[in-house]
Amino acid sequence: MTEGRIIVISGLPGAGKTTTARLLAETLPRAAHVEADEMHKLIRSGGLWPEARDMSGEAARQLRLRLHNACLLGRSFAAAGFDATIDDILIGDRIDHLREEMGGRPFHLVTLLPSFETVVERWKAIGSPYVEAWSWMDAEIRERTERVGLWLDTTSMTPREVVAEIIKHLDDSKVRL
Repeated sequence: MTEGRIIVISGLPGAGKTTTARLLAETLPRAAHVEADEMHKLIRSGGLWPEARDMSGEAARQLRLRLHNACLLGRSFAAAGFDATIDDILIGDRIDHLREEMGGRPFHLVTLLPSFETVVERWKAIGSPYVEAWSWMDAEIRERTERVGLWLDTTSMTPREVVAEIIKHLDDSKVRL
């Protein structure tokens, strides 16, 4: 049995990571979708979500734990011959965390980057209380995140078009270790 690929989908909240990762997994012949937010929700008591750019040490530790668990599960699916799509917010030094969690295993990274105005409209449409609190992330991803893998401006793309573009350029998304 051939080992599966790990395809990580990143971007701001509201960029379409979960929709894209789910649809990509449904499009591939043998694939599983690992949603990092769901890993975080497994903490039933004492859980802390990242509350701001300068989050508490405990929130940062739990954010790292969710990435660890998402990658662990993704690697397990890949070892069983399934492609694994993982979605999470990987900006700034979290790219280094992702590399560490992959343990030297090759993986693909796709960063979805619709215009910030598009993302803000999505946040408002869902009634997100974090519209102002999350605005720092746009600069973090555009100015201070290492440009590895495939970066896509998805402002005017449908989810199916995004998935088609990822499949078309999958080789370009491979992260060189």
